Amino acid sequence: MDKLTVRDLDAAGKRVFVRVDFNVPLQDGKVTDDSRIRAALPTIRYLQQQGARVILASHLGRPDGKVSDSLRLRPVGERLSQLLGKTVPVTGDALGAGTEDAVKRLRNGEVLLLENLRFHAEEEKNDPKFAEALAAYCDVYVNDAFGTAHRAHASTVGIAKLRPAYAGFLMEKEIANLGKLLENPERPFAAIIGGAKVSDKIKVLKNLLAKVDIMVIGGGMANTFLLAQGKPIGKSLAEPDRVEDARAILAAAEEKGVKVVLPVDVVVAKEVTRGTEYKTIPAEKVPASWHIVDLGKQSLANIETALAGVRTVLWNGPLGVFEIPSFAHGTKAIARFLADRAADGAAVVVGGGDSVAAITQQGLADKMTHISTGGGASLEFLEGKELPGVTVLLDRKPEASS
Repeated sequence: MDKLTVRDLDAAGKRVFVRVDFNVPLQDGKVTDDSRIRAALPTIRYLQQQGARVILASHLGRPDGKVSDSLRLRPVGERLSQLLGKTVPVTGDALGAGTEDAVKRLRNGEVLLLENLRFHAEEEKNDPKFAEALAAYCDVYVNDAFGTAHRAHASTVGIAKLRPAYAGFLMEKEIANLGKLLENPERPFAAIIGGAKVSDKIKVLKNLLAKVDIMVIGGGMANTFLLAQGKPIGKSLAEPDRVEDARAILAAAEEKGVKVVLPVDVVVAKEVTRGTEYKTIPAEKVPASWHIVDLGKQSLANIETALAGVRTVLWNGPLGVFEIPSFAHGTKAIARFLADRAADGAAVVVGGGDSVAAITQQGLADKMTHISTGGGASLEFLEGKELPGVTVLLDRKPEASS
């Protein structure tokens, strides 16, 4: 999937519309996690240095086509201004005479941020007129919002069909790193898949079975696999209606020679709350009224043994009830283990909010090969789906390929 990038673009003096993903958490009018803003800085700075007039556009939250003061992008503009060391004005609306005027006044190297695109219902409907109005602001389009690339919206697909469309550096990095996992990983290749539900990741599991040598399954979704093996799981989160899917995945893994690692001991708690009683027991001895909330020590040791020699690892999803500190040990231990594997030269790619949080909280982010900002887009990519926001970007012609 070789796409033209901002490097291929003569941006000097051009108005460049950049779709970014500034869907960041806010509290009391301040950005509480600026990692998505920082992720877009290389593309923004590059275009500034080239003398482009940069028009940034993003969504924030789910305002459902209505203006919501709590979802305005002004706090994002303030944080971006601090990071760039230059004031970035935010328009009062994504459309309108005031915004058109602000775009006209832009000078080479300056940056403007449009107000929340999703204040307009037409954005998510990929309305042609809304896309045309956005396209009127610019000469060229750049998508640097991989996290929205699985959505066919006006700012990800509609406008890209109306102007020459390039990938930003973050988009390029995501496509390269996730693409390598599916197309040409260094072996042995392991996937660690966690999170709450099998149903959310069943297509990812099925697609990865054809690619990986080792599959580690943890978190709430592992409980459905334990059920499939006939083990009791007490009151644990599970999807009994997905037991047959779990059995089919285990059978397919055996047929393909993929080693599957499931919990052999677990931490169980009386309630899934802070301050509750908890203990570690074998996975086949979960009491009827208790909840599985984390991996046990033997399960962790088994994972580390299985992954000791791997050259590529994909990790998506927590391995316990990560939001409660007492039940975050397994997830945090795997984060530290993967940082060590990366230090030994393995390629480690991490995606999913809680997995990324476990790494960030322990100061390990810069140790990993790649941290995906993609969320749902990463999962769809790993399922093998085409992402409309990527497909629509200009392809590099084979003869021009390096």
